[in-house]
Amino acid sequence: MEFSVKSGSPEKQRSACIVVGVYEPRRLSPVAEQLDKISDGYISALLRRGDLEGKAGQVLLLHHVPNVLSERVLLVGCGKERELNERQYRQIITKTINTLNETGSMEAVCFLPELHVKSRNTYWKVRQAVEATQESLYSFTNYKSNFEEARRPLRKLVFNVPTRRELAVGEKAIQHGLAVAKGVEQAKDVANQPPNVCNPEYLATQAAQLCKDFDNLSFSRFGEKELEEIGMHSYLAVGRGSANESVMSVMEYCAPGHENDKPIVLIGKGLTFDSGGISLKPGAGMDEMKYDMGGAAGILGTMRSLAELQLPIKVVGILAGCENMPAGDAYRPGDIITTMSGQTVEVLNTDAEGRMVLCDVLTYVERYEPELVIDTATLTGACVIALGHHTSGLLSPHNPLAHELINSSDLSGDKAWRLPLGEEYQEQLQSNFADMANIGGKGAGTITAACFLSRFAKKYNWAHLDIAGTAWKSGKDKGATGRPVPMLTQFLLSRSGQEIDE
Repeated sequence: MEFSVKSGSPEKQRSACIVVGVYEPRRLSPVAEQLDKISDGYISALLRRGDLEGKAGQVLLLHHVPNVLSERVLLVGCGKERELNERQYRQIITKTINTLNETGSMEAVCFLPELHVKSRNTYWKVRQAVEATQESLYSFTNYKSNFEEARRPLRKLVFNVPTRRELAVGEKAIQHGLAVAKGVEQAKDVANQPPNVCNPEYLATQAAQLCKDFDNLSFSRFGEKELEEIGMHSYLAVGRGSANESVMSVMEYCAPGHENDKPIVLIGKGLTFDSGGISLKPGAGMDEMKYDMGGAAGILGTMRSLAELQLPIKVVGILAGCENMPAGDAYRPGDIITTMSGQTVEVLNTDAEGRMVLCDVLTYVERYEPELVIDTATLTGACVIALGHHTSGLLSPHNPLAHELINSSDLSGDKAWRLPLGEEYQEQLQSNFADMANIGGKGAGTITAACFLSRFAKKYNWAHLDIAGTAWKSGKDKGATGRPVPMLTQFLLSRSGQEIDE
């Protein structure tokens, strides 16, 4: 898909299609008014006749509009002008792209970035349009022997910005949007693989290939032998029941001149399949436990976006690859495990395995003396109960870091909500036999999981993202979402001073 920006009048555009907005009730946007004027009221006459009300998501494709050079004009309903928000804007873009892709318009000039979205500038609108476009065109058909492709798919999209002075901003928005979209696509492609293909070794090969593709990335692989040597016994305990070896993949990014910086460390839970182990999960929906590596997929995608953007920063990305299976050698409820930190854990539920893997990785990253650490994981079903499938959970004892991440979630549209992490919740992890239990009971499951992790993250500023409700969709739209790549990439953009402020 090719994107570009220009600034010009709609009547001068010679394209397969021009895209303009119509507000409810039957009110033309300023650009649509210009087209109506040169067509001698052709468009407004159609609206008076009732062909389009202007409700959000409505579309009307016109052919050969009088005095208009373009072959088609696509009118897109935008709802009430004063109520147009960020979510509706993205939905409008998605509807537009799907319509263009179905109607044979292989190129189009889109004037929708000129719509007024409260408190959002041209950079935001163009970047979101790029990301929404790539999202709507994505499909995972690797294992389909027969599928239909669009006969004349959309190949080129030009965004029109209000003034020539905004062209540079628009070009930067396209660059950033494409980098995020490529990261999201990378995360989706890996997460959507079946678990008989995507195992911990597969994650490592994907990370290694990414590092081969970009000169600014380097790769290290830690198999079970190496993990044993450095004392990651909790991590290894989870994978004991699997025929697939546990593999930790480490990617390091460093821009020239930043070699002496303290790195930002990103950790992704990579349970390529989670059966629950001895604490076996119910059978219904267990196929979706291939998505329990959504955190690792998100970190892989973020590292792809970072490498594409070549940000002036230093980052370490870790994929904690593992598989949790029941077997004669699997770890059991009642086992006491000594973690890499030396702290002991009484296992009360083997399905609380993600924290058992992450706790050792959180200890491992101390060697980097990091600027900060963010882990992301499909960690708790409790997070889905608390926040549903729209918003990720954020927990951190460090207020500035939490605020930065919430701001990044807001700018990217990849929403997160901060949950408390009070000392009183730590009491739920008490054990009669070890330093702590690996679960804290029914109440506040997302919080007690983060409390568990916090005991291994005391030597640096740390935040935890629980993406159990947002990493994938179920039902007819089943598939990975690529989250939290947009949020984390925005965080790195902001951290490296690349944020655009018109």
